[in-house]
Amino acid sequence: MTKRVWDKYYGTTTEERLEQVPAELAIDAVGLWQIVSFGMDAFELSGADLVDYVRRHILSLLSKGAKPVRGAMDGVHYWKVMHYGNSPDEIADAIIAEWLKSGRDPDFGGVWFALPHIYEETKEDAKAGDRKFHS
Repeated sequence: MTKRVWDKYYGTTTEERLEQVPAELAIDAVGLWQIVSFGMDAFELSGADLVDYVRRHILSLLSKGAKPVRGAMDGVHYWKVMHYGNSPDEIADAIIAEWLKSGRDPDFGGVWFALPHIYEETKEDAKAGDRKFHS
């Protein structure tokens, strides 16, 4: 398989991308679907190369303090922290296994990664004007 050294949209390498994606955590959650789709499209990755790219992104996000989250259904929060394991490797492996077992590309309703100031925010905070990020 031939993979791109630079992505076809911005000309960044996978290593540069690994540094850029976690920076988004300061303002919003990062979706697994965003990571997978960019790897597939921009870098033309597939198979083991795509899995490695996704795994490295997940580990990078976790190293910055992000936790895996999904949309909350409690009427109070936007996000609910999901438990996928105790160590970064366990978490990454479990998320990737779930994705691969599904047999489809992740979508907007799947796993995201967020810092506490994002996943702890309540809808009441947003109404009061204390919203700390853009949705």
